Amino acid sequence: MGRFKKINYAIVFNFLGVLLLLNSAFMLLCVPVSLYFEESSWIGMLWSGLVTLVFGLIIYLLTRNADKNVGRREGYLVVGLGWIGMAIFGALPYLFTISQLSEQAQQANAMNFTNAFFETMSGFTTTGATILQDIEIMPKGLLFWRSLTHWIGGMGIIVLTIAILPLLGIGGMQLFVAEAPGVTTDKLHPRITDTAKRLWIIYFIFTLLQTFLLKIAGMNWYDATNHAMSTMATGGFSTKNMSTSFWNDNPLIQYIIILFMFLAGTNFVLNYYLIKRKFKKVFTNQEFLFYTGLIIVLTLASTIILHFFADTENSTIINNSLSNNTENHQLYPLEESFRQTLFSIISVITTTGFVSADYTRWTPFLTSIFFALMFTGGMAGSTSGGIKVIRHVLLIKNSYSEFKRLLHPNAIIPVRLNNNPVPPKIVYNVLAFFMIYMLIFAFGSIIMTLLDASHIPNYTEFLSSMTVTATSLGNIGPAFGKYSPVDNFSEMTTAAKWFCSFLMLLGRLELFTILILFTPLFWRK
Repeated sequence: MGRFKKINYAIVFNFLGVLLLLNSAFMLLCVPVSLYFEESSWIGMLWSGLVTLVFGLIIYLLTRNADKNVGRREGYLVVGLGWIGMAIFGALPYLFTISQLSEQAQQANAMNFTNAFFETMSGFTTTGATILQDIEIMPKGLLFWRSLTHWIGGMGIIVLTIAILPLLGIGGMQLFVAEAPGVTTDKLHPRITDTAKRLWIIYFIFTLLQTFLLKIAGMNWYDATNHAMSTMATGGFSTKNMSTSFWNDNPLIQYIIILFMFLAGTNFVLNYYLIKRKFKKVFTNQEFLFYTGLIIVLTLASTIILHFFADTENSTIINNSLSNNTENHQLYPLEESFRQTLFSIISVITTTGFVSADYTRWTPFLTSIFFALMFTGGMAGSTSGGIKVIRHVLLIKNSYSEFKRLLHPNAIIPVRLNNNPVPPKIVYNVLAFFMIYMLIFAFGSIIMTLLDASHIPNYTEFLSSMTVTATSLGNIGPAFGKYSPVDNFSEMTTAAKWFCSFLMLLGRLELFTILILFTPLFWRK
């Protein structure tokens, strides 16, 4: 006899069918958008939705009598295969609409299956890296789908399914644990379906609120909706070639985006407490204090450096004229320096990836800060990617506890978070995660250099490959070098795009959910 029960493949495919049905519903939502703007792309969107609907329906009906019991292995399979399946079918709108575009648009945004899959995986994983060279020439219905992939993937399509389809009778805890970002999963309600519903309600309300605020601040409804979806998902897709720097002359718009990027990078359980006015639970949370304090300290330091010491010849804020007051070394006015650094720091630390300035050209010191922020991430339980702040907090606390243990070898000194002892298994999990994450980054950088180098690799090639690996694994979006915040990923080789797509999925699902599928132990009968 085997050690584990046989994997229930029927329920895995049954759930995949449900996911495809939901995916088709979201695709069909884009058809009215295309019709409203009188675009012929509605045909491609309609066909994409129908094809996905048919495949989803067939898979669901063929497995509708499956045993509804979902174990841990089934949960990991559903999440891993579900995201891949969503990305494959989610690429159809790009492929079905490209033939209907003008010759100019087709030349500017060459679309094959690799590019379509890369763009879709970047969307669902909320990475925000794009291969589109001219975004504004693309159909608005397709760009709406592009932003919608962010919004779906932000809170997680699996959690959405658990929230709205409890009548399926499928156990949801295994799926929620497999997909939910962070070290622990706080529950707002004993029932997992109720927790998922409340998280999605907060997510939806914040999206609507930001949409209205952006409209009031000066955006049109279309741009406001797209940017609200991208912000709350900490994604980074924009409807403008210049990203959010298009509105650099409108500080109110950027401050609104800053606020909601911050909220999206905050644990949504704390956002729930904030709405319920349970302020003590928010402002005594050590992860939140570290997250907020890090942003404040880095913003103040970066503002001073940018305002007084940045090099006028090498620094650029997109779409803005530079101050030529070189006598006082003032590159930007103080308010603009504060706004641009705050925007960029929150954008990177929350892994949103919106761009208001090319921060890689400010100063070498500031560039190193932004590179370090690629390994930070937002709070656990948020829509952000990356390592997550709570893991850094636990690593620091555990390191400090080691000093105490050296001085008092016989004492039992637990790691504490919010005055509660952290179980050793969680500390071990954090240590393992951090080690594996850094190993993947190191080896991934080497692989990316080999895959993406068009000639003998040099320092610039390696810098680009290294930061592309970091930004893909952390679901951030912009990188450095030839893939800087003002560039795109269109020139990347085909092999490198597939490797990036794998890293995006790996990072979005917190490493273990995907890596466990490659272990013999998982498949042992």
